[in-house]
Amino acid sequence: MSADPGSAVNRRPLRRCGATAALSVALLLSSCTSSGVRGAAGSGGVGDPLFPSLGNGGYQVRHYGLDLDYDVKKRHLDATAEITAEATADLRSFQLDLQGLRVTDVQVDGEDAAFSRKGHKVIVRPGEALRKGAEFRTRVDYEGTPQELKDPDKSTEGWVKTRDGAFVSGQPAGAMTWFPGNNHPRDKAAYDFTLTVPKGYTAVANGELKSERTAKGRTTFRWHNGRPMASYLATAGIGRFEVHTSRTPEGLPLYVAVDPAEAKASKVALEKLPEIVKWQSKLFGPYPFSSAGAIVDDTPKRIEWIALESQTKPVYAGAPDTATVVHEMAHQWFGDSVTPKTWADTWLNESFATYAEWLWEEREGGKTPQEQFDALYDDTTDPARWAFPPGKPGQAKNVTGTPVYERGAMLLQELRNAVGDKAFFTILREWPAKYRYANADAQDFIDFCQDRTDVDLGPLFKTWLYQKGKPERED
Repeated sequence: MSADPGSAVNRRPLRRCGATAALSVALLLSSCTSSGVRGAAGSGGVGDPLFPSLGNGGYQVRHYGLDLDYDVKKRHLDATAEITAEATADLRSFQLDLQGLRVTDVQVDGEDAAFSRKGHKVIVRPGEALRKGAEFRTRVDYEGTPQELKDPDKSTEGWVKTRDGAFVSGQPAGAMTWFPGNNHPRDKAAYDFTLTVPKGYTAVANGELKSERTAKGRTTFRWHNGRPMASYLATAGIGRFEVHTSRTPEGLPLYVAVDPAEAKASKVALEKLPEIVKWQSKLFGPYPFSSAGAIVDDTPKRIEWIALESQTKPVYAGAPDTATVVHEMAHQWFGDSVTPKTWADTWLNESFATYAEWLWEEREGGKTPQEQFDALYDDTTDPARWAFPPGKPGQAKNVTGTPVYERGAMLLQELRNAVGDKAFFTILREWPAKYRYANADAQDFIDFCQDRTDVDLGPLFKTWLYQKGKPERED
């Protein structure tokens, strides 16, 4: 998620708000478990400390095959999801996350399966129990009008309808507004998308475009994303985009789709994309995916500005500035390749992306990261910066709160001061290398850093990551 396009000193997270078909806070914060034989019913929830009912237990998804046919004028979706997963326990039933949309049929391994709905859960009961370690394929046919949802922090996400299509924002729960699945960051999978839209429209998803074919007034786009991806990073932007394809000097394919209304204002920032990728690759190690790009849409005025680090193609709900592109592209390493185990560790995404902005500003002749730190520490106009420690957000509404970004980045500057530049920039490269395509949490990062220095980092992390209030500054 990007930061506020305001000043560098006060670059706060800004999430969109507006009238939506609300997803109740109670729904997100209550855990539900299906009935059945003890030990054989997959749970609804994975114990996330902020969103306990997101995700499901009993299986790990390996691949999503999503076939979506979207009628732009009627705003109606006809879709099929084929989900290949491995059972991690003996299962008589399992659950999928899906908000709204009507399920018409479910099959498991080619056989009809019974299913029921409870809140945003689809409870599936195969004809025969699934055994631990077995791979199984679930097909879900569903249809309806995808709805936006409102998070506990009052921000809008999900399938956001635009004047000429749709804009997708998935953090933290929005993926379930348009496809069923295991909607939690710790379950990462490969994806294939088949997106069919009226002729003249473009449908953009993660990964690489494999084919584009038009027949009977409709165009089908096939996209392949082969690297593990969390569900909140999946996207399916639909609109009358201007599309630009190219390669970086190093050969990385770029696919940029821009709404014509945002093209002029986006030009400067998007033209720097190859330069940004090259610069970040030197800092953070090889770019982790096989393509890069951007989706810039013209979203409804009722919704304030937002950007999200969708894997390989960040989505921007309006023309981004260069700092925002730097931020979202840094997430390809921190958040997309290395993904938090739970939403409580969102700071592992946002602190690095914010720090990347600071390094870029210094590169461009602006403030140094230490000067950024000093300005934020001395600023008395924004007490929200110290409202909670980034490692203990406490409530779901704080998942993208100011401390997650700013105090998280300040922690990194304190870490740099403690271990020295050589060790710090080694950490910036080796951390995303060790956990490439995997999940990690705060303790993983603390242990990782401690292993690379003789300095006792315990007090630093205790103070800046977990201590309430504004930390005392040691001169």
